[in-house]
Amino acid sequence: MLMMQYIHRLPADYEMDKLARRAASLGPDWDDTLGLGFKTFIAQRRGENGAINNAYSSLYLWLEDEAASDFITGERFQKVIDGFGRPAIETWLPLDIHLGSATGARAVYREDVLIDPVTDFSALKRSESERNTSIVSQAGTYAAVTAIDLANWRLSRFRLSAEAASTPERGSAYDILYLANPGIPAA
Repeated sequence: MLMMQYIHRLPADYEMDKLARRAASLGPDWDDTLGLGFKTFIAQRRGENGAINNAYSSLYLWLEDEAASDFITGERFQKVIDGFGRPAIETWLPLDIHLGSATGARAVYREDVLIDPVTDFSALKRSESERNTSIVSQAGTYAAVTAIDLANWRLSRFRLSAEAASTPERGSAYDILYLANPGIPAA
């Protein structure tokens, strides 16, 4: 499995409604993508929910590495490049995935934490699993995912919520414009 996210920073006067139309148009094409756990078309609006910029982003959970490779080398990613330029792509190794009882998601929350050099990784995996179990037991939670950025030794935590985005205590909040989940793994 592999997680990926790329973020396009947009001008302050960007017509953000164009992104909702783009997601509504392109999103259904992802609903049957083999090897994909989920893809969120997400956005931040400057001045809302703690966002300092307008941004458009996609967050992926790939179940199969080959499917991720096919995406990057195929016409779907070329559409991204044609529309917004070639982005830097953050990648993570998923450490823990738990599903909640919510049937859909309207917001993604992301929190990044540097991993201490003396971290016991087996203990980290256990504690993140316990944390995610607790999170998905809360009403309105669609999924909780923890992943490791091995290039920067950073832990990234993602929570997909059925509730509208709000300003988080830590990290970033994104509005989900479209959620495709053709192969989300069972909890």
